[in-house]
Amino acid sequence: MKSDAITKGMQAAPQRSLLNALGFTKEEMKRPLIGIVSSYNEIVPGHMNIDKIVEAVKMGVAMAGGVPREFPAIAVCDGIAMGHSGMRYSLVTRDLIADSTECMALAHQFDGLVMIPNCDKNVPGLLMAAARVNIPTIFVSGGPMLAGKVHGHKRSLSSMFEAVGANAAGKMTDDEVAYFEEHVCPTCGSCSGMYTANSMNCLTEVLGMGLRGNGTIPAVYSERIRLAKKAGMQIMELVEKNIRPRDIMTKDAILNALTIDMALGCSTNSMLHLPAIAHEIGFDFDIKFANPISEKTPNLCHLAPAGHTYMEDLNEAGGVYAVMKEISELGLLNLDCMTVTGKTVGENIKNAVNLNPEVIRPLDNPYSKTGGLAVLSGNIAPDGSVVKRSAVVPEMMVHEGPARVFESEEDAIAAIKGGKIVPGDVVVIRYEGPKGGPGMREMLNPTSAIAGMGLGSSVALITDGRFSGASRGASIGHVSPEAAVGGPIGLIQEGDIISIDIPNYSLNLKVSDEELEERRKNFVPKKTEVSGYLARYASMVTSANRGAILEINK
Repeated sequence: MKSDAITKGMQAAPQRSLLNALGFTKEEMKRPLIGIVSSYNEIVPGHMNIDKIVEAVKMGVAMAGGVPREFPAIAVCDGIAMGHSGMRYSLVTRDLIADSTECMALAHQFDGLVMIPNCDKNVPGLLMAAARVNIPTIFVSGGPMLAGKVHGHKRSLSSMFEAVGANAAGKMTDDEVAYFEEHVCPTCGSCSGMYTANSMNCLTEVLGMGLRGNGTIPAVYSERIRLAKKAGMQIMELVEKNIRPRDIMTKDAILNALTIDMALGCSTNSMLHLPAIAHEIGFDFDIKFANPISEKTPNLCHLAPAGHTYMEDLNEAGGVYAVMKEISELGLLNLDCMTVTGKTVGENIKNAVNLNPEVIRPLDNPYSKTGGLAVLSGNIAPDGSVVKRSAVVPEMMVHEGPARVFESEEDAIAAIKGGKIVPGDVVVIRYEGPKGGPGMREMLNPTSAIAGMGLGSSVALITDGRFSGASRGASIGHVSPEAAVGGPIGLIQEGDIISIDIPNYSLNLKVSDEELEERRKNFVPKKTEVSGYLARYASMVTSANRGAILEINK
């Protein structure tokens, strides 16, 4: 065992003395040492129940003969950070989480890890750490929030942001917004639609790193406590059999995740996180892999914000395994991939059943024959851009309109709420990419303002920043290369005609190559002045199409 380095032999006597200070017994020093990576905090709704999950995991570890020891991982609530300078600190935490977990796991020679994440960057950060550390590891998330109820209809956080836009358009009173405010987020848990946190918790199941139900069992259900106990017990089997993350998170497993991503209609942020996880196992993930997979993979789910079903509905319909079982019938999954159950994907999903064909459409009645995400390329985005096409209305799948150019999210929001954006416009928000932001802020406020003001079926938005999983409409993000490194999005001028063709994966500026070259001669990218961690991050971060991973400049 790895922990022998701190528990066995004369050379470990000083370490044993410190373990004695922790109250360890001699019997405990003979057992596997299991790190419990807790994301609990008191500011993120998705994490306020994680202390209960931790206690259940510890009980499971102890029942199976291990010694659990807890240490923390940070987490930012994207909803609370949204729309102000704090959003610069969301994506950047993914690497802090991975780095700090690596440090704790290896410094203390744990034999195994149980990761307990829940929200947006917390899940991929810990998946990255698991791949990097590569000791037996299992995940159990805090679980999704139940949907809110407003006037008899299910609602979620995206409804709240859109209510603010409706209020600005005079379509909703202050009192009506206040009523929404008190009812859309009724419980603890990750926000109740197929937003980024729930997308990544579901994909954790697909990757094989979490037990069945990891992504869908609601946070407030006692079933989640039972799941946590099972995860605590299961880590001991993984330690005994030495089944490690890189045995599970293989290239085939990541392509399985991308395939189910298309079927579920996951957040566009998965196209930042899957490449970053792949990087940790040495797999050079090109986001353009998405298009050929999307062409073969039907979209079976329309959870909020794309539709009117929620995570609790997906759970009752059979969960992620039921979706995988449907897609496996097309031969699109590698069923031989190993998982934390100690069994293969095929063995895990063998008896899964779709219990609600309205929530999980069967193969003969998909929402669309193509997947939920698309990567668009062209002279605006030579290295690609990402759109959640399952959340785009049919009339916006192909669109041409004049560019309305803004140098920041705040400027764009002011124009949208000020009534300066009209049907047909293409809002361009630049200098919000990984380097330019820095931190690649999410654009839920402008997309929600567009939807709330009734422009969702007539206005598009493109940015080198990114979108919340709660965004919907013709919202095209991750434009690469970004403006801050000289990307063509920085050359767009007010009134230029932009052509969007999602079915044909294209995003183009209808300006001649000669004119663009002339503009480039005088183009000096704007620089954002930052200090501290953001400055270090900006100096090391790569483009969105590479997952915004960090690399040392040589």
